Amino acid sequence: MTGLQFIRVRIFVALFVCVLAIAPLSSNAQCAMCTLNAENSTKEGNTQGNGLNSGILFLLSMPFIIAGGIGVLWYTKFRRPGQDSVSATLKQVNE
Repeated sequence: MTGLQFIRVRIFVALFVCVLAIAPLSSNAQCAMCTLNAENSTKEGNTQGNGLNSGILFLLSMPFIIAGGIGVLWYTKFRRPGQDSVSATLKQVNE
């Protein structure tokens, strides 16, 4: 590693530590309204809890779709044409 790369790495690490120091140390999992809504829906038999669960699943699906899309793009870009990935890996190991 050259001197310039070493300096860049040190600057990156210093900035990363500063960002971690500025970030809040604790956070609440839910806001008060969501907590009360979830608790009351289970006690009184309301269907509002179903809507809350559907909203959570909807918000959770987007990161998985993005990660899956990136994985498919990565797989199709770096796969060698005409070779099965398992047989190519076995050939590299045997060589």
